[in-house]
Amino acid sequence: MPVSDYIVTIGLEVHCQIKTNTKMFCGCETSFADEPNTHTCPTCLGLPGALPVLNEFAIERTILSGMLLGCSTPPTVVWDRKNYFYPDMPKDYQITQMDLPLCLGGGVPLYDHNYPKDAQKKIKKPGKVVELNRIHLEEDVAKSTHLAKTTLIDFNRAGTPLMEIVTEPDIESAEETFAYLKSLQQILIAGGISDADMDKGQMRCDVNISVRKNESDPLGTKIELKNMNSTSAVRRAIHYEVARQCEALDNGESLVQATWRWDEDLGETQEMRTKEDAHDYRYFPDPDLLPVKTAAYIEKVRPLVPELPHEKSARFQKELGLTPYDASVITSDIQLVSYFETTIALAKTPGKKVANWIINNFLGLLNEKSVEIQASPVTPAKLSDILNLIEAGNVSNSQAKELFAALWDTPEKDPAALAKEMGFEPADTGAIDALIDEVIGSNPDKVAEIQGGNEKLLNFLTGQVMKASKGKANPKIVTEGLRSKLL
Repeated sequence: MPVSDYIVTIGLEVHCQIKTNTKMFCGCETSFADEPNTHTCPTCLGLPGALPVLNEFAIERTILSGMLLGCSTPPTVVWDRKNYFYPDMPKDYQITQMDLPLCLGGGVPLYDHNYPKDAQKKIKKPGKVVELNRIHLEEDVAKSTHLAKTTLIDFNRAGTPLMEIVTEPDIESAEETFAYLKSLQQILIAGGISDADMDKGQMRCDVNISVRKNESDPLGTKIELKNMNSTSAVRRAIHYEVARQCEALDNGESLVQATWRWDEDLGETQEMRTKEDAHDYRYFPDPDLLPVKTAAYIEKVRPLVPELPHEKSARFQKELGLTPYDASVITSDIQLVSYFETTIALAKTPGKKVANWIINNFLGLLNEKSVEIQASPVTPAKLSDILNLIEAGNVSNSQAKELFAALWDTPEKDPAALAKEMGFEPADTGAIDALIDEVIGSNPDKVAEIQGGNEKLLNFLTGQVMKASKGKANPKIVTEGLRSKLL
């Protein structure tokens, strides 16, 4: 059977580090890329007799994450020990949550623009919300670096507050998985929960995949792909693994529940070990940590729930006239949203025009110069000055683009003064009026069509006037002048 004849079912366990100053159960500083093993203490090293102390900020941020994703929080939660033996957890157990986690239920909306580019025109279920099972809070493990004959352990990461966001088996393809990870990342960043940078290991996931032939069949044997830290790699790994499982079933082979890994260099999955079940970890309540009442935390973080990306997108479309595409681009990055909203507040230009300028000019130059939004030399105030010059008729749109590029290299200059330096003086009104009369006289056939109802040809005549003025005329004023003379 071809792969398309099989039903693919995917569940994700996303591990996301919470943005905190200290670790989950001790006062050690959280860090990235610092000298190995410099942020440790007896607690995060698992030394005998060291006792954990809860990081309340991490608890609050996990509950806030649940609110962002529509989860409920039980009135009481407990902490458990997950027992396993591996060098990255020296006390031989991980403090986590099993039966009573901080968040239950909820879902992650899949934003259309977060699907892979080549899949955005064939989204199977637009507007889908992937159901969540739970979000629980635990401590991260140390970082292991495997060399040819040795393994290096860095305990700086050990004990960092880590949320595990677990879906139901509700994802149907590699493309949905890709969109899920991007959308979840966007929501967590918008909520200030985490930077969710997969390159820095702040967000990574385990992917559970099974296939079956018929909808009525029970879920197939689950294969887990462990510790994936790239959305593109996750997509490739799922495509490979689905094809592998389908081929195995076609050949009459039995699949065994196991943990596999993705080898990026070889472009294939490889078996690591037979998969353990929950009972293999011998979970039991942590005797050093009391149950936590959540009511006070819930009330504290409820006012912190921000406007989410899809809510901003809907508001921008309704209030500012942005297209769905424009709104999705603007809301795809929290820094871009801030830049856009600040510019809107300062500019006298309609929101749609501001969005067009940011998408078509600002983002293009950022990409060309390889500059982050927050490092842009052209601030929202400077961009709003340029847009206001256009609205006032002091520069044309094409001149404004040149002015914007020049301001990028000399951001200390005033846009209006720089426009004068560049010779972008407003064209003489009388001279422009004469050019309008000249163009009208030279195009009697177009004039007749316009007066007959074809107003679209006003754009043609506007172009002729702009050409005659060598770009100095304001096209908006020219069009209004033509309209007043012809209609």
